[in-house]
Amino acid sequence: MAFNLAFLSSVLIILSAFSPVITALSSNYYDKSCPNVDQIVSNAVKKAAANDRTVPAALLRMHFHDCFIRGCDASVLLNSKGSNQAEKDGPPNISLHAFYVIDNAKKQVEASCPGVVSCADILALAARDAVVQSGGPNWDVPKGRKDGRTSKATETRQLPAPTFNISQLQQSFSQRGLSLNDLVALSGKLTSISQLQLQLLFHIFHLSQEEMESLTIETSAGGHTLGFSHCSSFQNRIHNFNATHDVDPSLRPSFAASLKNTCPINNRPKNAGATMDPSSTTFDNAYYKLILQGKSLFSSDQALLSFPKTKNLVTKFATSKEAFLDAFVNSMIKMSSITGGQEVRKDCRIVN
Repeated sequence: MAFNLAFLSSVLIILSAFSPVITALSSNYYDKSCPNVDQIVSNAVKKAAANDRTVPAALLRMHFHDCFIRGCDASVLLNSKGSNQAEKDGPPNISLHAFYVIDNAKKQVEASCPGVVSCADILALAARDAVVQSGGPNWDVPKGRKDGRTSKATETRQLPAPTFNISQLQQSFSQRGLSLNDLVALSGKLTSISQLQLQLLFHIFHLSQEEMESLTIETSAGGHTLGFSHCSSFQNRIHNFNATHDVDPSLRPSFAASLKNTCPINNRPKNAGATMDPSSTTFDNAYYKLILQGKSLFSSDQALLSFPKTKNLVTKFATSKEAFLDAFVNSMIKMSSITGGQEVRKDCRIVN
């Protein structure tokens, strides 16, 4: 869930200085100033998801992409202005969508509690509601974030790429105050939700515009939905993998053969790729089971087995859904507590 434009081997080290700030937030921050904010945002997400089932995945992905740049400050929501290209126009974010859901929620919140609730808090609440709407766990979202005034497309290179090895992934997360446990717990949070169209496709790693457009939903005879991933997402693992192996040896042979048959080396059709059929329509731990079975599409997924601690966590989460859900909630709260804003915007798309 894979991006492959300018971030391949060149992004070995995150170049810009990133100093994560973990601010003391509070789940009852708006109890007196805007007591209905949770319900207002939840209703906005529920209404949008009823009309477009890709909305939950889009909101969760948006939140992740926001937090990993300047902290969870809603900088991803700002529009480009003049010569400044904002984050939402950076290569990894071109495919982000459903901004209107945040706009609608903000408008309703402002009508109830003008000038009180930040766009960053609304996005954090919407991400939680996206998980709940998809059958995942619920939790109290700590609130009190402020909105940032800076948004630069060039900084989106900080997002982890799907080709990262475990050292690169660990560095990317640790620079944000996140642990290996957080890395593994967050890596699988949407991969088994078929209603979300696998838009995140092992969600935490961003997709290119072409790959996002190639994701489709089809209904099978059994009523399940199928995700579709473009060949370019995993071509590096099934053709000319390295000097010794044509195919990544960590792939299950039968799975690799199926992928090679679908995506021959000279394949060029835009719509060619592999279908992904999640085990159910629930938020579960199927992602970790697929990794252990050698059926993960991306190198960054398989990298989780290359280090003893992350491998143990993958095994733990594959074995226990409860352990995964508990770890996921804790890691989501931790990630969404990385802050860095300065104001409460009146309009989420522009600074005050």
